[in-house]
Amino acid sequence: MRKNKKKTKRIGIDARFYGPIGKGLGRYTQEVVDRVTCLDKESEYIIFLSKENFKEFVSDNPKVKKVLADVRWYTLAEQIIMPYLIWRARLDLMHFPHFNVPVLTPVKFVVTIHDLILTKFPTIRATTLNPIFYKIKNWVYKIVIWLAIKRAKEVIAVSCFTKDDVIKQFKIKPNKVVVTYEGVSGMLGRGSNGFFDDKETLLGYNIGRPFLLYVGNAYPHKNLEELVKVFSEIYRKRPNLSLVLVGRQDYFYNRVKEFSKKYWDKESPVIFPGFVPDEDLKIFYSQALVYIFPSFYEGFGLPPLEAMACGCPVISSDKSSLPEILGQAAAYFNPEDSGEMIKQIEKVIEDKNLREELVRKGYEQVKKYSWEECAEETLRVYREVF
Repeated sequence: MRKNKKKTKRIGIDARFYGPIGKGLGRYTQEVVDRVTCLDKESEYIIFLSKENFKEFVSDNPKVKKVLADVRWYTLAEQIIMPYLIWRARLDLMHFPHFNVPVLTPVKFVVTIHDLILTKFPTIRATTLNPIFYKIKNWVYKIVIWLAIKRAKEVIAVSCFTKDDVIKQFKIKPNKVVVTYEGVSGMLGRGSNGFFDDKETLLGYNIGRPFLLYVGNAYPHKNLEELVKVFSEIYRKRPNLSLVLVGRQDYFYNRVKEFSKKYWDKESPVIFPGFVPDEDLKIFYSQALVYIFPSFYEGFGLPPLEAMACGCPVISSDKSSLPEILGQAAAYFNPEDSGEMIKQIEKVIEDKNLREELVRKGYEQVKKYSWEECAEETLRVYREVF
């Protein structure tokens, strides 16, 4: 009697955020997609990509197929077209690496929740929309998040803090939420191009003095205006310093740039280099005096870990997931207390031994986070759902 052949599972991943276009979420999506499709040789994978990153994703796995999903995030078209593309792909499981799950998704799915910022910080300052449209859109977002979490077979959270947030806010069973920590990119790490090459690279970005560094977006909860204000106080005593804010120029960064003009009309020591590729970003991290992360709320907090991986001492907000993720390897401050922020920054700047201790602890802390382990845990979630 002939045995039934085991059916090959077909897994879809929404990778429209894949790569630099998706910022931090793009990093997560890229690392998970690249590694899961390498680890799993049994399943078939359908990777949905936008026209901006369609050519960027390349796989040697013959069971991986790319599908063009030229649909903008958070749109009505996403709610209509993505379910059709998913249905047409005849999937057994779909993974959404963000909360924007189409309400009419026709197959079982898992969703990654990075944070609940939209429900925690519903501020008009976080949008370019008309206030009325913003309120409507925020209301729709909340419904989409609620439905995504309720309907998902399993929820992946990137920290215990986010897991607890999801459980408390959406009243779901704890065993439905699995924590898979993010990793530190292999594109970063110890070492650099060499002292003179590093200096030349930084001069290309108009950075010629010792500098404090921030890397990330400029959304209001990141608290960058307060960082600029605090730096203005530090600069009075230390006019040899610069503050470098790295992130793709957009409406929110332009707003921070305008805010900084309140303190400096000309020859501003606050530098906005815009988007910086990884090969140069590694130099920014390794050459910075300190990395500062003043955020009010983070689901994980990848940039300070990247800074640690490059040997940069980290000073961080003590809110949300950050103490969990950074452990004893960072110096902390209350982001709502400018005096405490100034005091902690000045303390680390002045104390070379403290900086060296933070660097040493940072190297140890980043060993706890691996994209390979993240991918293995994600694949385990897929298999549990089957």
